[in-house]
Amino acid sequence: MKIHFEPDLAHQLQAIDSVCDLFRGQEVAGSVASGSLLGDLSLFSPPHRAVIGNRLHLPPELLLANLRAVQKEHGLVASTTLDTRDFTVEMETGTGKTYVYLRTIYELYRRYHFNKFIVVVPSLAIREGVHKALQITEGHFRQLYDGTTADYFVYDSTRLGRVRSFALDSELQIMIMTVGAINKRDINTLYREHETTGGRTPMSLISDCAPIVVVDEPQSVDGGLRGRGREALREMGALCTLRYSATHVDKHHMLYRLDAVDAYERRLVKRIEVASASVEHAVNRPYVRVMAVTGRRGVISATLELVVANHGAATLRQRAVRDGDDLRYLTGLEIYRGLHIGQISLVRGDRFVEVLHSRGAERLRVGDAWNDVDHALVTRQMIRQTIREHLEKERRLLHQGIKVLSLFFVDSVGKYRQYDSGGSAVKGEYATIFEEEYQAQVALPEFAGLSEALGHPRVESVHDGYFSKDKKGAWSETSETTQAGRAAAESAYRLIMRDKEALLSQETALRFLFSHSALREGWDNPNVFQICVLRDVGATLARRQIMGRGLRLCVDQTGRRVRSEDVNLLTVVARESYEDFARSLQTEIEADTGLRFGVVTRSQFAAIPLSAEASGPDTLGNPASAALWEWLHRKGYLTSDGSITPTLRAALLTGNIEPGPDWAAQWPAVVTLLRRLLGPPAVARADHREVLAPRRDVLGDPDFRRLWDRIRHKTRYRLLFDPERLRQNCAEELRSSPGVPDARLRWRKGGVEIGRAGIATAGVSDGHPVTLRDEGTPLPDILDELGSVTDLSRRDIYDILVASGRLRDFRRNPRRFLEIATDAIQAGKRSTLVDGIKYERKSDAESFSLSLFQTEELHGYLGHNLLRVAKSVYHHVVYDSEVERRFALDLEQHALVRLYAKLPRWFQIPTPLGMYNPDWAVLVRKEDEERLYFVVETKGSARAEDLRPTEQRKIECAREHFAAIRYEQDPAEYVVRESVASLFDGLEIE
Repeated sequence: MKIHFEPDLAHQLQAIDSVCDLFRGQEVAGSVASGSLLGDLSLFSPPHRAVIGNRLHLPPELLLANLRAVQKEHGLVASTTLDTRDFTVEMETGTGKTYVYLRTIYELYRRYHFNKFIVVVPSLAIREGVHKALQITEGHFRQLYDGTTADYFVYDSTRLGRVRSFALDSELQIMIMTVGAINKRDINTLYREHETTGGRTPMSLISDCAPIVVVDEPQSVDGGLRGRGREALREMGALCTLRYSATHVDKHHMLYRLDAVDAYERRLVKRIEVASASVEHAVNRPYVRVMAVTGRRGVISATLELVVANHGAATLRQRAVRDGDDLRYLTGLEIYRGLHIGQISLVRGDRFVEVLHSRGAERLRVGDAWNDVDHALVTRQMIRQTIREHLEKERRLLHQGIKVLSLFFVDSVGKYRQYDSGGSAVKGEYATIFEEEYQAQVALPEFAGLSEALGHPRVESVHDGYFSKDKKGAWSETSETTQAGRAAAESAYRLIMRDKEALLSQETALRFLFSHSALREGWDNPNVFQICVLRDVGATLARRQIMGRGLRLCVDQTGRRVRSEDVNLLTVVARESYEDFARSLQTEIEADTGLRFGVVTRSQFAAIPLSAEASGPDTLGNPASAALWEWLHRKGYLTSDGSITPTLRAALLTGNIEPGPDWAAQWPAVVTLLRRLLGPPAVARADHREVLAPRRDVLGDPDFRRLWDRIRHKTRYRLLFDPERLRQNCAEELRSSPGVPDARLRWRKGGVEIGRAGIATAGVSDGHPVTLRDEGTPLPDILDELGSVTDLSRRDIYDILVASGRLRDFRRNPRRFLEIATDAIQAGKRSTLVDGIKYERKSDAESFSLSLFQTEELHGYLGHNLLRVAKSVYHHVVYDSEVERRFALDLEQHALVRLYAKLPRWFQIPTPLGMYNPDWAVLVRKEDEERLYFVVETKGSARAEDLRPTEQRKIECAREHFAAIRYEQDPAEYVVRESVASLFDGLEIE
């Protein structure tokens, strides 16, 4: 099949024009003889031929004016000086970056006759990709450019005659080379005089051509801001350098920008979803995973993921450790007894942490885990899920002529392919699992007929690996750090690139690809629909790299792009929650690109047209954009760092936003852009903190004083309970507690939505859990562990466990049973203690004084948890939930509510379960001037069975407290209500 290229995609034409328009005014004869000569080097070439090179005739001031015009058209920050001829084009992965810069070369040749171009890439993978792209676009460009052909080749240090031809030929020349061929002056042939190049160095010959240098992935080519790659590029004497990437480190002069959000919102790439495999209830072993190893100010430390005790439960948490740390002390769990941290290594390429135990030591590198759940079982589930996702898409897309590919990133080549003692290839663990699972899945009834439609391919033919080969022909992990490694990697990359069209053809059975690192960059395939990450995502691969292998829109069997959103969906299968994936992806994009989600920059409005009819250069531009930003800031719509304030959020949500006086024609576009940046409500910000002062007129109001007199008294309580009753209650609670589950793996799938406001998840679905059996689970000392968290004796614990009849559940999942038993015993204690509680009132001198309203600080956050009110003791109510906010609004609107107070945090009632703070004090005045006093607890439901046990027990204690301080005349009634309307149910209020 032949891949069809679309010549009229708007975003690609804009990127091409942005570079070509830089040279407006340049005369067409952009290449001339340079005057440097080469002698007679062969019998077939005439002597003293002149080098043909590019020449720029534009004065610097005109080139700068062109640059600023291009930047204004695309809403980019304008350059003030032309300090360098390095120009930047930013294009997100999967949007056709290679096509764009190759077509730009042809366009520059057509418009200005620039004819010497060098493409410099960071790796062999990308070099092979560019070479392949030139091959498959050759006919396309010949048709677009009236038969023009390019002489393109890959630089080879053993064939310097190609460099000579590059210098002498007047036709379009494109040389492709890796940075490794130019960045080491002491060993690279380019810097040595050679008879093939007339006794000159090949680099000096290149420099005489004044080539236009295209740098693919400059952040990797440069080798840092002062790296050898950057120095080598300067040696080329380039007319200019065009830098193309999705993740620029140095922006230089930006000509065009199509970032990750633009690509996603314009549907230029696939939509994304994450199928995450999460393991639940599997914390019975001393699990350790190394997340990071760092060194600061001479102190070496590591970040570990551990099982940590948390109020009777055991949860995964990250903890910082140093050598010698005791993990039992750090986690609070007996399963870590005897485990200590040994050596922590910061050596580059070999960062590890030693975990010392009685049998020796475990050396864990970053990303490694020890005592994790059965790795083979989780791996099998991930491979099974990927196959299932693949087959479901294949069944749906087969009739549309779309072939589905899936890609597996493995942690070790040996786990896919091994070699026996005779050197013959044998299946590794992953290959065996794949074949078993594929055969099982394809035989299911829902996939009946699919195998027949595909021609009944043998299972061995549907999967293969792409890895480097060593000198003996065996597969190995790809490395480009040595010459031998580069040679081995080159064979793997060539195989991948040359098979690109074959992989897309239904005639090729191969559909599942396994790779270790060969596909990390420089290769992608438009029909990769599933990517399964069998490597640790946090420590070894970036999420953008993972997704980049499958973001490109798919093609059908005619090679034409399919743009349907229903078709273009990339599923990432990973052992990471979709929420964590989205959160980490946003962090990576911000770090890689400098993009700030949800923040309005001073140049944000520069690309807005001056009028509805205007387009192109007739845009607002940077000075006017900055002026508009300043106006929004002065209005209180933006903070000093460009964040959207609650005032602007409310105005955008209601549509009641005041237009800027100088931007009336552009205002609809401004509002549209701001709404794209809005995102979900932000967390409370420190600079929005508001300290509240009480209303003195309310504090002095006789009605409020009467209300306060009825609730101000403090109490103390006494407990009377029967120990035998305590044991019975605890045993009964445990007997009726939920069952103890096995460790299990649960699939959850969520879409990843990328927008200017940030990256969020949507469309979450749950799959059926899969039980993970672990027969070798160690059993902790159950009496000791339960006693330490419940403060009961070992004998009491023993009696409770025996009476509950639940001890058999302990062996099934020890840690989960301990959590359930802890909750049950604590609930039994609460029930017993509250049943026997008695409150008595303290002296008047110990009551809550009204002066506390003035001396104790109360604060909230504007736009976050503050509501402006009129009847309360404060000008604002600080609410903790939507139920409380709604209740306060109803209190304000109800005619019979005279005054009320949201009771401050310092108004607390002691209970055996901790201090309790009621919600409201309310005064109601009826038409006959009778006053009713209430202390109200607001809940989403007032029914006891809908409340959590601790909430219900505290409410019972509160009733006893208010009964103990009850006035004989006009007492304050303590009630639990859902709404203000329900407060008056059953009362005669007319």
